[in-house]
Amino acid sequence: MTDRTAGSPTGADPLVDEAMKKAAVAWVKVPGCPAYALWCVASEGALVVVSGPGEQQAPGLADAERAEVSLRGDHGGRIVTWPARVTRILPGTEDWDQTAPVVAAKRLNASGSSADLVARWAAEGCALSRLSPAGEPSAGKDLPDGSLAEPPRDAPVLRATRKPFRLHRVRRR
Repeated sequence: MTDRTAGSPTGADPLVDEAMKKAAVAWVKVPGCPAYALWCVASEGALVVVSGPGEQQAPGLADAERAEVSLRGDHGGRIVTWPARVTRILPGTEDWDQTAPVVAAKRLNASGSSADLVARWAAEGCALSRLSPAGEPSAGKDLPDGSLAEPPRDAPVLRATRKPFRLHRVRRR
């Protein structure tokens, strides 16, 4: 049996390493919560996710120790799922000072500068979570054959559909 992690600079599975480098969105499942699609940034052999007020919602992630991460390929299908160790990066630490500006610089559609964004995250209690590979990934034959689709969850962004506007009266025969 060969060591699949031997060629990886981070010690993780090469498939996980490559998928993390290309990932912009990851499906993250915390025990006791449904999986959420979360925007993420690859950093030092892990994925970093920001959540909290004014950012994406990730129930349970900030307080979790473990999570399950699924990444997709270019074709849109899942290519790998791996267990992750969740580490919260706290404001005022050296890790925060190094990681938060990198994540803020890659945040799309943010108002203000990266420094302003990092300051807002710290002030409003946003969570910066590092998801590091912590076990054997499942890929290929280990993935389920059936769909894991779930019905849509309730969200405050849903709106009632309006009737279409009609300029004139439609005659029925």
